[in-house]
Amino acid sequence: MHHVPVLIAGGGPVGMTLARALALHGVRCLLVERNPSTTRHPKMDITNGRSMELFRRLGLADKLRAVAVPEANNFDVSWITSLAREKGGRELHRFRYASVVEKRAEILARNDGTQPREPAMRVSQVMIEPVLRDAIVGHPLIDARWGVALEDFEQDAEGVTVTLRAMEGGSTEQVRCEFLAGCDGGSSRVRAKLDIALEGRAAVAQRYMIHFRSDARDLLQAFGVAWHYQTGKGTLIAQDDKDAWTLQTRPPPGVDPASIDPNALLDAWAGRSFEREILVANPWVTHLLLAERYGAGRVFLAGDSAHQYIPTGGYGMNTGIGDAVDLGWKLAATLKGYAGPGLLASYEKERRPVGLRNRLASERHAGVRIKIAELYESERDSDALGRAIAALGNAENESWGIEFGYRYDGVDGDPVIYQPTTAPGARLPSTFLRDGSALYDHLGPWFTLLRFGDADPSPLIDSAPVPLETVIVDDAYLASIYEARLVLVRPDTHIAWRGNACDDGDAVWSRVLG
Repeated sequence: MHHVPVLIAGGGPVGMTLARALALHGVRCLLVERNPSTTRHPKMDITNGRSMELFRRLGLADKLRAVAVPEANNFDVSWITSLAREKGGRELHRFRYASVVEKRAEILARNDGTQPREPAMRVSQVMIEPVLRDAIVGHPLIDARWGVALEDFEQDAEGVTVTLRAMEGGSTEQVRCEFLAGCDGGSSRVRAKLDIALEGRAAVAQRYMIHFRSDARDLLQAFGVAWHYQTGKGTLIAQDDKDAWTLQTRPPPGVDPASIDPNALLDAWAGRSFEREILVANPWVTHLLLAERYGAGRVFLAGDSAHQYIPTGGYGMNTGIGDAVDLGWKLAATLKGYAGPGLLASYEKERRPVGLRNRLASERHAGVRIKIAELYESERDSDALGRAIAALGNAENESWGIEFGYRYDGVDGDPVIYQPTTAPGARLPSTFLRDGSALYDHLGPWFTLLRFGDADPSPLIDSAPVPLETVIVDDAYLASIYEARLVLVRPDTHIAWRGNACDDGDAVWSRVLG
C-alpha cells in the first residue's frame, strides 16, 4: 500500500496552499482533486493583504500578481442607478481605494506597524488556481493528481487508510497516511464521513451569476475604472478591467432561476444591450455556516469544508488560506517530532473562532447591502440616495481589523481598525528596517526570535527543539512598536511568546509547541 505523511482531499486554493506549506517545511504529501482541472468558475475576486503576506512567505506573491489586474488600477466600489448614461444612468457614490502602486507607497511612508507587508490583489480564482497548480505540480515533495476523488477513509491510532477512485475508468486504490486534510469544499465528503454538523444558516439567499467576455468598456466602465459597479439588484465585478466580467444578481421575484435568460438579465441590469460572450451562467445559493468541529483524530477540515460565507467581505477563500498555513506548519512540526500532541489540538482552538468571527462579519456586511437595496426601492431622489449610501459606508472593504487583527488568545478587537500588537497570538506587525528591507523578509521558514536592545536570547536559543533564526533589530523606534525586547514569531507570522527576558527556555518551548 502506498504511504504518504499527509493526504489532501481537494485541489482548490486551500488544498494547494496547504500542499505548498507542507513542502516548504520538508513534508511530503499527496493531493487529489475530483475535477479534471482547475476551476472554470470565477468565484472570488479579491485576495486580501493578509493572504498576500502568507503567499509571499510561500514564494508565490509575485507569480500571483503577474496574472492579476494591473497594479496601477484602483479598487473602487461605485454605486450607480444604471450604466447607460445616455438613458440617464448616473453614479450615486464612489468609495475610493488605492491601487497596489499607491498602497505600496503608503506602506513605505507609514512605517508604524499599522500597514500590511503586501497590498491586496484583485484577481479571479480562475486565474489564481493555475498559478498555484504550477507551483505544486512537479515539486519533489508533492504528488498532485486531478481527476481523482476521495471515496472513503478509515482512521485508527496509527494513521488513516484512504480509498481513492479515478473519475475516468473508476479504478480504486488505497493509500495509507498519517494525517488527512479535508479541503474538499462545501459539500465535503471528509466532513460527512466524520459526521460533523454545520451550524448557522443554509440557503440564506438565491443568487444568479453570469460570467462573460465583452469589449464594451464604454458601457461597462461608464464612470471610469472600478472594481465593482453596484445597484440595489446586483454587482458587476471587473475581473481584469479589460474584457472579463461577472454579474452577481438576484433572480427576479417569482421566477424559476432555471428559466432565466442570462442575456435578457444582463441587458436589464446594464440598462441597454451590448456585445458579449457568455461563458458561464447559473443560479446558486449563499450560506452562513460553520463546522461544529474542525476535525477528529487524525483528520482535519480547512476552507469551505469548515466554513461557508456570503461573499460580502471576501472572507471565504481568504479565511481558508489562513487555515491552510496554520494547519500546514503544525502538521509539519508534528511529523518532524518537534511538537507535542497539544499543537495539532490548537488548530481548531485557533482557527474556529476566526471562522465564526468572519461568518458574523460577512452577515453584517450583507445586512448593509440589504439596507441599500431597500433604499433603492424607497428613495426617489438620487442625490439623497447617494448620501444615504455614503453614510452607511463600505465596511466590507474596510475591515482591516478582521483581515489583520484576528488573534489566537481569545481577544476580539475592533473589526474595522487594525491595532498593531505583539500580544501572543496576534499577527506580527510589519515594518521596514533602517536599510529599507522588510522585517517580514528576514523571518525564517520555522521560528524566528526578534531581539531588541541587549536582551539575552540564549535561554530560548539553547533549548530550541525546532529550527530557529535570530534577527537583531537595532532601532529604538521600531522597538517601541514591538513592545518587548524578545519576540518569538511562529512560521505563520503570529506571535508565539514575548518578554524582556527569558528565565526558562524549556518552559516557553513546551507551551509554544504543545
